Amino acid sequence: MQTTGNKRSPCPSFRLREVASMYFTMIMVFLVILVVALQGTAPRENYFPYKVPLDPQSFLELSWNVSYPEQVVHFQLLVKEPKFGLLFGMSDRGEFENADLAVLWSDGHRSYFGDAWSDEKGQLHMDSQQDYQLLKAHRTPEGLYLVFKRAFSTCDPKDYLIEDGTVHLIYGILEQPVHSLQAINISALHKGLQRVQLLKPNISIPELPRDMKTMEIRAPDVIIPSQETTYWCYMVELPDSFPRHHIVMYEPVITAGNEAIVHHMEVFQCAAEFDSFPHYNGPCDSKMKPDRLNYCRHVLAAWAMGAQAFYYPEEAGLAFGGPGSSKYLRLEIHYHNPLVFKGRQDSSGIRLYYTATLRRYDAGIMELGLVYTPVMAIPPGEAGFLLNGYCTDKCTQVALPPAGIHIFASQLHTHLTGRKVVTILSREGREREVVNADNHYSPHFQEIRMLKKVVSVFPGDVLITTCMYNTEDRNQATVGGFSITDEMCVNYVHYYPQTQLELCKSAVDSGYLQRYFNLVNRFNDEEICTCPQASVTQQFSSVPWNVFNRDVLKSLYDFAPISMHCNESSAVRFPPNNDDFRLTQNEFFIVFLMWPLAQKNSAIRTALIVAELSRDPELEAQMLLQGRRYRLRSLLGPSRE
Repeated sequence: MQTTGNKRSPCPSFRLREVASMYFTMIMVFLVILVVALQGTAPRENYFPYKVPLDPQSFLELSWNVSYPEQVVHFQLLVKEPKFGLLFGMSDRGEFENADLAVLWSDGHRSYFGDAWSDEKGQLHMDSQQDYQLLKAHRTPEGLYLVFKRAFSTCDPKDYLIEDGTVHLIYGILEQPVHSLQAINISALHKGLQRVQLLKPNISIPELPRDMKTMEIRAPDVIIPSQETTYWCYMVELPDSFPRHHIVMYEPVITAGNEAIVHHMEVFQCAAEFDSFPHYNGPCDSKMKPDRLNYCRHVLAAWAMGAQAFYYPEEAGLAFGGPGSSKYLRLEIHYHNPLVFKGRQDSSGIRLYYTATLRRYDAGIMELGLVYTPVMAIPPGEAGFLLNGYCTDKCTQVALPPAGIHIFASQLHTHLTGRKVVTILSREGREREVVNADNHYSPHFQEIRMLKKVVSVFPGDVLITTCMYNTEDRNQATVGGFSITDEMCVNYVHYYPQTQLELCKSAVDSGYLQRYFNLVNRFNDEEICTCPQASVTQQFSSVPWNVFNRDVLKSLYDFAPISMHCNESSAVRFPPNNDDFRLTQNEFFIVFLMWPLAQKNSAIRTALIVAELSRDPELEAQMLLQGRRYRLRSLLGPSRE
C-alpha cells in the first residue's frame, strides 16, 4: 500500500526486515492485554487535541496527536460500550478489503491486540511486522481507553501510508467472542467509516484583537430529515449599514448530541449585485428553494468534521460588511444520518470572530482549476481520468503585484467522481512546490485546510491544478458544470494581500473540441450528431467510447490550445483579453496526433485525421511522410504496439 511518503530514514531491505519481523512475531505473536497499563510511555491525557466520533451514535470516539519530529501519530480510542473487541484502521477509500488494521478481540476469557491486514476478499491476516504499538489500555466509568501509536511510513507493503490530505478511517465492532483472528467475519460486523485529516499542520495560534466580537450563523430548530443525506440551507441578513470588518477566526457550534450527524458546514456571502435575497430555511435541493440563492457562492467559512477552529494570519483578515458587500449570507449544513434518526432537532452553525480594527491586509479567495463548462468531460468507465486546469504565467504577470501574494489555506473541490486533487506551483518552467494535494480526496469531506507552509506566488508563476476522476459506475460521459452529477476541478486558495484577480482557470479551446467531434464522426462506424444545433453535452452523449475515441480525447486535453479565464471579481478579464496557447498550431498537430495515434493507426489514417483537424494540405503531406518513416522504423526495430 505504501508508495510515497514523508522524508525519513531509508527503509531496510525487505528480506532483512521480514526475517527480523518474523522472528519477533514468533516470540510475541499478539500482545495479550489484561486491560491495565502496558509497556511504553503513553501520552498525557490532554495530549490529544483532535477529536472525532467514529460512529453515528458516538459509541466510539477517536482522539489523536501528531508528532512531526518522530513522524508518528498517537491515537486514543474510547470504546464507551466494550463488547468482544473491535477493528480500527485505514484504507484507500474506506473499504474493508486491502485495509491496514489494529484489532482488539476477546475469546471470552482473554483479550488480544495486534496489527493485521485484510486481503482483496476481506480475510484478516496477522501482520509479520507489528506497527500499531499498544501503549496503554484501561477502563474508566466512561468506557475502555486504548492508547497506541503508528508511524507515518512503516516500510511495510501491507501498511497504509499516512500522508497529507484525507484519511478514510474504518471501524468494526465484534458482538460475539472469537477464538482467533482468522475467525473474524468482516461481512458480519457492525462497521462504518469516518473521514479526517490526520496530519494537521503544526501552526501556532495568532494573538486575537481585544475588540473582537462574535456572530453566530445558525439554522434554528431544524428537524433533521429522516434520511441518510440532507443539505440544509438557511439565509441570514446582516444588520443595515453593517460596517466593514475583518473576520479573524471562526469555529463550529454543534448542538449537543449531534456531533456525529453534522458532517460539514459552510457560510457563503451572496452577490452584491442584488439588492435583496428571499429568506429561506429548508433543504437545499427543494423545489421551493428560490433560484436567487444560487448567487450566494462566495465562501466566508467552511468546516468539516474533525476540523478545529480556523485562524487567519496576524497580518490579514477576511473583509465583510461595508460598501460593495452584500448583507445576505447563506448557511449550508450537510447532515449525515445513516441510522435515519427521526425527530432529531438541531441548531448548529458557525461562530464568526471579527474586528472593526482592520488588519494590514485584506485576505482574498481565488479560484484555480477548470472553468465550469461541458467542453471538459470524462468518458464513462474510467478508473483514473486526469484533467488539468491552468493559471498561466500571462495571467499572473498582469494580475499579481510585484511583491506577489501569499497562500496560507486551500479548499479542494470536485463533485461525485473526484478521487485525487493537486495544485502545483511552477516557476521558470520548473515545478517548485506543491500548494495542496489530496491523494485520497473525497467529495464528501471538504474543508478549508491551513497549509503547513505559506506558498508565495509571484508574477510570471504558473499554478496547475490536476483532478483525477473515477467513472467506472457511469455509462455516459460526465461533463463539467454546476449540477452535482456534472464535474468540477477547483482549488479555492486563501491568500493575502487581496488582488482584483478572483478567477484564474482554463478550459480546452471549444473550436478544437468541435474538430474532435468531427473526427469521431468520420472515423467511427457509429454516427454522432455534430450539427450546430446539438449542444456539447448532447455530442458527448453520442460518442461511442472505444479505445480510439478515449485516447484521442485524452491527447486533446493534454496538448490542445486552451482558453484562459483571467478574471476580475466583476467577471471582466484582465487585459490582454486573449487565449493562452501552450503549443503552436503545428506543434499541436505533431504532438497530439503523431505520438498517441501513429502507434495505433496506419500512417494513411493518421494523415487523414490530420487533414480532418487542420484542413492544411502542406501539413497533411508532412505528416504522411513522417507517418511512413515511423511505420518503417516500427517494422525494422522493436515493435511499439
